[in-house]
Amino acid sequence: MSAHFPATSRQAAEAARPYVLTAFRIVVGLLFACHGAASLFGVLGGAKGGGTIPFGEWPGWWAALIQLVGGALVLLGAGTRSAALLCSGSMAYAYFTVHQEHALLPLQNGGEPSVLFCWAFLAIAVLGSGPYALDRLFAARRPETEPAPQPTTVA
Repeated sequence: MSAHFPATSRQAAEAARPYVLTAFRIVVGLLFACHGAASLFGVLGGAKGGGTIPFGEWPGWWAALIQLVGGALVLLGAGTRSAALLCSGSMAYAYFTVHQEHALLPLQNGGEPSVLFCWAFLAIAVLGSGPYALDRLFAARRPETEPAPQPTTVA
């Protein structure tokens, strides 16, 4: 059995694409889930340098819940496209309601993480989960649907 090595850098990049997408999804999901865990449970430095966000407080607690659950779903590749779209939207909301009022550019208003997460999750929502995801495992285990019965006519 001979190994096939890509002849060009373009072929190598194409061969690596699904694995890089999977790694990107895992890293982005993990980092996002860590933000949520920090805000909800005070771990990893806590919310805003320490502590937690009070239960149910709008919008911070709900954003942290989306970060934790959405990030974990994206990390695992379960409901990836929907979870990533929700995460992307939450970061767009955060940018325009929290950061934009302080200055125009993300570098000036501290909104760089929100912008980066927003676009990263949008890319994941569009491109999908990659080959190593629970979505793929669940899809492989689903039984094929039977064709719908055809109506019979009596002559």
